[in-house]
Amino acid sequence: MAAEKPRVGWIGTGVMGQAMCGHILSAGYSVTVFNRTLSKAQTLCDRGAIMVDSPKSVAAESDIVFTIVGYPQDVREVIIGENGVLQGLKPGGTVVDMTTSEPSLAREIIDYAKQRGCESVDAPVSGGDKGAKAGALAIFAGGEETVVEGLKPLFDCMGKVTYMGGPGLGQCTKLGNQITIASTMVGLVEGMVYAHKAGLDVEMYIKAISAGAAGSRSLDLYADRILRRDFDPGFFVNHFVKDLGISLRECQQMGLSLPGLALAQQLYVSLKAHGEGNLGTQALVLALERLNNVQLPKIG
Repeated sequence: MAAEKPRVGWIGTGVMGQAMCGHILSAGYSVTVFNRTLSKAQTLCDRGAIMVDSPKSVAAESDIVFTIVGYPQDVREVIIGENGVLQGLKPGGTVVDMTTSEPSLAREIIDYAKQRGCESVDAPVSGGDKGAKAGALAIFAGGEETVVEGLKPLFDCMGKVTYMGGPGLGQCTKLGNQITIASTMVGLVEGMVYAHKAGLDVEMYIKAISAGAAGSRSLDLYADRILRRDFDPGFFVNHFVKDLGISLRECQQMGLSLPGLALAQQLYVSLKAHGEGNLGTQALVLALERLNNVQLPKIG
């Protein structure tokens, strides 16, 4: 007789969370959800998820609770706050935070969880909205290896998990990922602005370089959106600024100088200053266009 599937809780049904939770529903798990904006969870409820009124209520109906929210303060509130997951999760339960957050907070959460007889895993993701919708995310897991291994059937619904080590190391991996993406995005949009100013057909330029060493996942995901002036968020500028800010603070604590990270963070902050924080990260091109008083032609 097959083992009964664990009851799953899900907190955070935004751009990423809704698609990720949808894959778990499709795999036949019972799911209880909470989102501060109730309407954003309605699609999941239409598919059979049960809506409740707090993170604590989610946990009371779940064996494993996933969270993917906006900022570290949100993580703290929904997991260890007075109405949070760890107030309702029964001993033996597990909370999995998939938000990009602070490594120190991940370690604080697992200590708090252990005191209550529960487990915690930090498992931030990379791959954007396309990866979430396709179930093809890269998942970076930190915590106890046996706990992560037990979660693999659920992680497999969303993408490919890699165990990175102890508590907080999933978050450290994601911050390194964001540092890499930040400079890659600067290079991508600078190259496109240069190509335009040099008189090249920018669409042809992108096709030409994508086959060589300049090809990248960022180019594959975002170059076409930039060409079409499609700045809808697969990942919000606001959230990327948050991630890069956490990365800079971590570097400061380590005594580490990463000037490319600092430059990219300032360019993204300039988008926020122009009221563009709710655009996607590909909107970085707007900052470079303003600096150079140019605008790439819209394709399509």
